[in-house]
Amino acid sequence: MITKETIKTVVEEWLSKGDYFLVDIQMDGQDDRIVIEIDCTDGVWIEDCAELSRYMQEKLGDELGDYELEVGSAGLGQPFKVEQQYVNHVGDEVEVVTADGQKLTGVLKAVDGRQFTVTTQEKQVPEGKKRPVKVDVDRQFSMDVVKSTRYLLNFK
Repeated sequence: MITKETIKTVVEEWLSKGDYFLVDIQMDGQDDRIVIEIDCTDGVWIEDCAELSRYMQEKLGDELGDYELEVGSAGLGQPFKVEQQYVNHVGDEVEVVTADGQKLTGVLKAVDGRQFTVTTQEKQVPEGKKRPVKVDVDRQFSMDVVKSTRYLLNFK
């Protein structure tokens, strides 16, 4: 029986040849399915997914048994799963859902280990003024605590 670790080892061998990185491996014993998600700074092409799939077949062959192998890229609007996805989207607009369920949108400003900073716009009343104005506020988050962070498609 094939294990997730075996799959991860073979996938990482293939990934080491370029700027690709592993996002997720899902094994569903009930459906006999293995789903591998990869990503790249410059995006993932279908040819890349097909090449990784062939590589997996060559390396693991009979070990894959009756499993259906599915290789794809991390979805553009899907929540980030690994640190490298945060790094790739520095400067982009993101939506963060905090641990208490609050949704915030802003620009992903920086990533430092498992911590990241998002610049949001908030209304504040300046001292001596009556009307609020929007100001940029940097908010720090931990990848381990937020419910989700995802890239926001902007069609403006």
